Amino acid sequence: MKGDRPEANTLRSALVALPKDAPEAIVNNNFIVTPFFDALGFSLEERVPEFGTGKGHQKVDYALRHNTDENIFLNTQASPHVLVELKGRDIDLTYNSTSYKATVKQIKKYLLAPNCKSVQWGIITNSKHIQLFRKHGKTIYPATPCLDIKPDNIDELTDRIRKRIKNTPKALTIAVYNNKGGVGKTTTVINLAAVLTRHKKKVLIIDFDPNQQDLTNSLGIQAGKTSLYECLKDKKNSINLKNAIVPYTKKFKSKNNVITFSFDVLPVDLQLANIPEDKLKTELSTHSLRKKLETLKNDYDYILIDASPNWRFYSISAVYASDVVLIPTKHNNICSLENAAVTIKKYIPEIQKTRQEKTQGLEWGATALPIFFNGEKITDAARIKATNAIKKIIQQVKKESGLDLSPYLESKTGIKIFELPSNAYIGYAAFEKIPAAYKNKIAYSYYAELAKEYFLQ
Repeated sequence: MKGDRPEANTLRSALVALPKDAPEAIVNNNFIVTPFFDALGFSLEERVPEFGTGKGHQKVDYALRHNTDENIFLNTQASPHVLVELKGRDIDLTYNSTSYKATVKQIKKYLLAPNCKSVQWGIITNSKHIQLFRKHGKTIYPATPCLDIKPDNIDELTDRIRKRIKNTPKALTIAVYNNKGGVGKTTTVINLAAVLTRHKKKVLIIDFDPNQQDLTNSLGIQAGKTSLYECLKDKKNSINLKNAIVPYTKKFKSKNNVITFSFDVLPVDLQLANIPEDKLKTELSTHSLRKKLETLKNDYDYILIDASPNWRFYSISAVYASDVVLIPTKHNNICSLENAAVTIKKYIPEIQKTRQEKTQGLEWGATALPIFFNGEKITDAARIKATNAIKKIIQQVKKESGLDLSPYLESKTGIKIFELPSNAYIGYAAFEKIPAAYKNKIAYSYYAELAKEYFLQ
């Protein structure tokens, strides 16, 4: 049993022995260095204290990486895998406290620093609270809630964190969602996939809008012999989800060479589209898609889900299956902005609550990314009008619930706007069943900027 392990007993004993308000140095010497890092599975040669992040004189408390036969991390200090930012017990890391917010901001800054490009995990702790963050490229999101550390759970928490770090999934799963239709979700999924493949990433896209099937139709994809519905309904894991995947490949001539671009598609099927929602809920769970995608997490760099508008079975399933949610909006459509706010303040927290309940509080759930304006060139007047609308939404939500949506709806540098020069580029490509980012340099530059803003480091 885990509770009988010597390191677990040592871990609990060290925790109990810490003074109530022990400063950082005491927490570090008496708890973190030994036995916490031992319990995480990192030896003395696999830890670098005061690791230089490469951004000015900034240093994170610890960087960790397992050694290889020819690469001792303490010696090379190359390619760190985990960063740890430590605080004393006299610093309040209770979720959403002022010190907590400052520490989260600090670890995110370190995770994106030049010497930390290889890092995939971040930990903040003061020995009273601990939280694990996942970094995938440029994307950082909570992997766990901010957890209370107690003598009766410290060994279990540490063991779960150790396993999460050891079994780092390759893929980032992204639901592209807005409760409002007509904001460019499908074209965003298709063209992000095209851009990511041109950056040599392996990508799977999923059409999870059976009623409209726009993604499947836009690419001219036909469902394979195994349907997505059959895979989701299968509770015995006898049907492999890979059998429902259809490759999408295009070849282009470039001077004397032929360049091939490809990504994989999980198309919808008519059987799934024709099932009434009340019957659907009795046959499938909103957890089914996430469970099935777990088997593909190490086969792809990115999994993009085209979620249906409205908040029903398909959109709930898509967001539940995702790590992060990308929310396209229109600067000239107040409904798309209001629905983005509803998604962030209501729907995503619902998913987080469900995921945390289902995992005994050890998984955070989907995280919203800041919104972006997806549309035609915006005038200064329209920009001011949209900015004022967003400020009103932020003020109203804060007044009603105390929730601050400003990190998602605005920034110090202003709202990020991605301006399509003309929808014609998208339309012409759709007629040819080809992503616009494969056909047109201007469309490619637009979606490449989008990918670099959110995902590519």
